[in-house]
Amino acid sequence: MTTQDLLAADTSMGAVTLRVADLDRMIGYYRDGVRLSLLSNEGGVAVLGRGTTPIVILEHAPSMQHAGPHDAGLFHTAILFDTKADLAAALYSVATRYPQTFTGSADHLVSNAFYFSDPEGNGVELYWDRDRTEWSWTHGMVDMATISVDPNAFLQEHLTQDALDGAAARPGRVGHVHLSVGDVATAEEFYVDRLGFATTAGWGEALFVSAGGYHHHMAMNTWNSRGAGRRQLALGLGLVRIEVPGADDLGALVERMHDSGVRSADDGRTVAFEDPWANRIEVTAPGRG
Repeated sequence: MTTQDLLAADTSMGAVTLRVADLDRMIGYYRDGVRLSLLSNEGGVAVLGRGTTPIVILEHAPSMQHAGPHDAGLFHTAILFDTKADLAAALYSVATRYPQTFTGSADHLVSNAFYFSDPEGNGVELYWDRDRTEWSWTHGMVDMATISVDPNAFLQEHLTQDALDGAAARPGRVGHVHLSVGDVATAEEFYVDRLGFATTAGWGEALFVSAGGYHHHMAMNTWNSRGAGRRQLALGLGLVRIEVPGADDLGALVERMHDSGVRSADDGRTVAFEDPWANRIEVTAPGRG
């Protein structure tokens, strides 16, 4: 791929939209557990984030059913914290208020991560990145692993009262989004060859992709969803947002998608399309429109 075929280096992830059955319960989890601020709540749509940055958008959809356990969709939304103290504050809060939702932890060499499943079964990762100078690359692929982390030891070492007191106002954002898909080869063709991410790691049943040399902005796996087809309208993932730096970057993406036969909608501010499993993707650029 040439640089013209790649997403801009400063590409980042935006807020993830979830369709939810019990809006109040889900607001409580992300506000009181994960310690996000409730930025707005009107018309059945609640926006939660850190500072002024939206991270999770909850859309009330009580008439919808839950997706099947082997369907394509969201694997987890990964929330990135600037410091270990900020991560520890969020970990402490959700683990003490909603301990039954904790599902695991890992040192991935590039990051420390703690995993949860929200009250409606949507995966959540809370993580902190090591400095890029500490990441190792081999033949263009980032070295990652899954090494157990003791959450209690992490809290004992990094939790501070200052981080707890100001949790929701401190920085945080969506660092990456991990999807469940039907097969990895099709995912790579779409997210790399068409959308313009670069492959950064691949473990047989999982693919990791990014822009600008990040370890991954998105990932796709078939661990629970091998062979899954297009999604039906259901609770869970509603929308993945990608943010590119400028209008020219968005224009280049529109051309790539058109040339590769991907149908998209462009309202002058946002370009929207679906991946092969009907996961909706929206890409925006500041100041466009």
